[in-house]
Amino acid sequence: MKRLLALQKVIELQSFSKAALALGYTQSAISHMIASLESEFAIKLLYRSHTGVQFTLEGAQVYPLIQNTIRQYQAMQEKVQEIKGLSSGTIRIGTISSISAHWLPLLIQKFQQQYPQVKFILHQGDYTTIPEWVRTNQVDFGFVSPDALPHTDVQFVKSGVLKAVLPPNHPLVQHGFVTLADLTSEPFLELEEGSYSEPLAAFEKAHLQPNIKLRVHDDYSILSMVELGLGVSILPELVLQKTAYNVAILPIKPELTRRIGIISQKKVMLPIASQYFINFIMENIDLLP
Repeated sequence: MKRLLALQKVIELQSFSKAALALGYTQSAISHMIASLESEFAIKLLYRSHTGVQFTLEGAQVYPLIQNTIRQYQAMQEKVQEIKGLSSGTIRIGTISSISAHWLPLLIQKFQQQYPQVKFILHQGDYTTIPEWVRTNQVDFGFVSPDALPHTDVQFVKSGVLKAVLPPNHPLVQHGFVTLADLTSEPFLELEEGSYSEPLAAFEKAHLQPNIKLRVHDDYSILSMVELGLGVSILPELVLQKTAYNVAILPIKPELTRRIGIISQKKVMLPIASQYFINFIMENIDLLP
């Protein structure tokens, strides 16, 4: 298992020396572990390129099975910890930027007061990548919109309001609110969320077509662009709670909402630490903005 974990770290960091430093080994020890694996498998797993360490074709085919082996080993270890009481474990979460910034810090802080040895790894994604990460065991669970996955079991957590974001001196600001029809004549900056977008779904439902000028994968980049007058957008109120950007934030009539839920691995595969944390989230919904 140490050899498999060494291989995983080499691939993650694309460097033998960085992997050695991260795991507390010498570089020669890491090289020996990888060579031992390659000898046992009788195939070459890695090669060095100008961009770092890369898989061979054979290595790329084997690695998903190695990842599953590591995950099963970690699940076994965490099951043992469950029997003894939750004192360790690693929780891997697929998340979107607004949840990372405004939900998870508080939740992690309070959870680690009870379980200080539990570690967290956050993978930032969208409504397309996060379900795929859950399916391929790259994360234990993730936050998505249930509306993005109508045929998938998603545990609903909470809804939030969507609001219009405009340059501070835009003529629509003096109206006090906007409609979707108001926004169709403006350059629209779309938050790229993968296979589903709440604002675009709302435009479609209203039989309107926004004038999309730019698609961006980050809420805060959009705020910066709106501030400079590049266009208007629709963002979750959650993102707008602690913004220092000079933008106008207006309600939309009729009101638009975003639903957030949790998609996870099957319980039999879900590490105990992640089970505890999901339960903790559901027990503390009222604390979430």
